Amino acid sequence: MAMLKPSLDDLLRSSLRSIWKNKGRTVLTSLGIIIGVTSVILLTSIGNGLKNYISSQFEQLGSNVIFVVPGKIFNDNGGFNNNDSSRLITTTFTQEDIKNLRRTIKGLEISPLTQTTIQIKRGNNLKNNISFVGTNEIYGKNANSVPQATNGRWFSKEENDKKSKVVVLGFGVADKLFPNQSALGKKVTIFGGNYQVIGIIDKKGSTFGGPSLDDHVYTPINTIQSVLGRNDIQSIYIKIPKQTEIKTTQKKIKKVLLEEYEEDAFSVFDSSQLLNSINTIIGTLTIALSGIAAISLLVGGIGIMNIMLVTVSERTREIGLRKAIGAYPRAILLQFIFEAIILSSIGGLIGFGLGLLGTLAINNFFPATITLGSVLLALGVSLSVGIIFGVAPARKASKLSPIEALRYE
Repeated sequence: MAMLKPSLDDLLRSSLRSIWKNKGRTVLTSLGIIIGVTSVILLTSIGNGLKNYISSQFEQLGSNVIFVVPGKIFNDNGGFNNNDSSRLITTTFTQEDIKNLRRTIKGLEISPLTQTTIQIKRGNNLKNNISFVGTNEIYGKNANSVPQATNGRWFSKEENDKKSKVVVLGFGVADKLFPNQSALGKKVTIFGGNYQVIGIIDKKGSTFGGPSLDDHVYTPINTIQSVLGRNDIQSIYIKIPKQTEIKTTQKKIKKVLLEEYEEDAFSVFDSSQLLNSINTIIGTLTIALSGIAAISLLVGGIGIMNIMLVTVSERTREIGLRKAIGAYPRAILLQFIFEAIILSSIGGLIGFGLGLLGTLAINNFFPATITLGSVLLALGVSLSVGIIFGVAPARKASKLSPIEALRYE
């Protein structure tokens, strides 16, 4: 008897017909793949969106910037340091430190910062938990916080020297205290004293999910130190001329400060170090969550294998008949593998669609970004699951004895 030698197109059409005849079972079989692919795409989209969001937040801090803060922020591996956190709030800097830095390292634009939390009032309008920040005349320009020309100005060196009671308001503060009117030239009350509003910063939002920059109020550092009755500096913001000089300048700054402080009493870093550390944490978390979601793909693959094994039992007589009239075992093997691949592909495509819709929905509340890599990974894994878990039932079907299969009831 001549052996039947069907083409791949014939095998594919036969697989599709078999799947189409059992639509309910097809959907249920693919459910694990659908859930897995949807979860992987959603979680990676949230992770990527968060990375992009944080990167955009760093742009608001300005470029070519070095930060000096109390405590040892980073450990020796470049990650965040969790030990001895009390040192973060006990170390403070002084004006003498600023003078030493300016005298030793030329070309630096240094802004000391001191801040506290306040209540700010204007008549019957008030706003609580406002960050009252004292700094110098160059901070606004270097930190991209200078008001637009129509919204006033930043304070001057002369106003800092004279301890003038002037303030630059964040957008949110101005909007709360002066609804439907301009705040420029008006007075606000802080610590019982009157301060004149000389500028309003454009809306900036929050940084790294923390307090909103729109709820900041800026004043000359000499003014806030006079009001608080202390001369300490809580952090130092340094602008350098060239990006290529950041690492060299950091080493010079550390050398100057080590003359006065212990090594773990302060940290000197640039925005890229902070960004890299945060992205490492987010990346690790995203991988871990995606790994958990990928368990659904594994479960889905096992589900496909189980259903296909049941299908082999249900179609034993059909397989025996086909082999009795000359069907190659290889043709039986390929058809069942095709069916498993199609089932996993259907699940992958439905999962991709649901992941896309979910990402669009999440994007209304939180930044989420689908990348080509995450889509290819999810679909590639789902396809691989179909191939891997389809082999066992396909081999079982191809090895059935035609005589025994025809006797099967």
